Amino acid sequence: MPAAPTPGSRLRLTALLAPPLLWLTLAYLGSLAILLLSAFWATDSFTSDVVRTWNTDNFHELLTTPVYRTIALRTLSIAAAVTVVDALLALPMAFFMARVAGGRWRRPLLVAVLTPLWAGYLVKAYAWRVMLGEDGVVGAALAPFGLHGPGYGTTAVVIVLAYLWLPYMILPVYAALERLPERMLEASADLGAGAWRTLRSVVLPAVRPAVLAGSVFTFSLSLGDYLTVQIVGGKTQLLGNVIASQVTLDLPMAAALSAVPVVLIVCYLAAVRRAGALDSL
Repeated sequence: MPAAPTPGSRLRLTALLAPPLLWLTLAYLGSLAILLLSAFWATDSFTSDVVRTWNTDNFHELLTTPVYRTIALRTLSIAAAVTVVDALLALPMAFFMARVAGGRWRRPLLVAVLTPLWAGYLVKAYAWRVMLGEDGVVGAALAPFGLHGPGYGTTAVVIVLAYLWLPYMILPVYAALERLPERMLEASADLGAGAWRTLRSVVLPAVRPAVLAGSVFTFSLSLGDYLTVQIVGGKTQLLGNVIASQVTLDLPMAAALSAVPVVLIVCYLAAVRRAGALDSL
């Protein structure tokens, strides 16, 4: 049995963890609390100054104005679509890396997955803007088939966000598949299961927590993104860029809008926690 911690070791552990926990409490939770508190303030319509009077007008407007509901639902649907696309792409890619590729190819494939993370966010987003443009690579590749590219809009936002966050889905799925015992696959084959039955009954249940863990990143990052929609979204409005535009005009309303993705992410984290996905992070 492991030895019980001594008072001295507890004191050293407390001294080690106290500074980062204090920084987390003050810098993150404190700023989040101030942000949510300011949602109950108002803005002077004449001077645009923040008036620190307690009211719920911002939340009433948020809940009763149809355009805000539409934007919130659009943002939620895009975040969900990006998560589904990344999961569908990550599963075969991670399976090939973990189970098919030999040892000499595994490391180069991992480097290839991680390499896009070394490039700047804006560089990748503007590269996709060029490719999705009217004379871009995507349109040129589809032209021989009588098709045209998606242009700028909701579809382009989903494509670019799925590309940006794909490594965050591949890595946990790859780690789960790498830990999957070979004997489980052999036992499934010995019992007469084909490839699809093994995939449904053995592989997918084993990687489900990892997929949910990856979805925490893809869903939350897509929910709060506001630059991609400005670059390739055309006239599309999402919560992120609406909040960014409101910050200088109506800070309390921007704070009330910010509460929407916070609530959605907290609810999503609570849901995936029940599946044990947070243990895979």
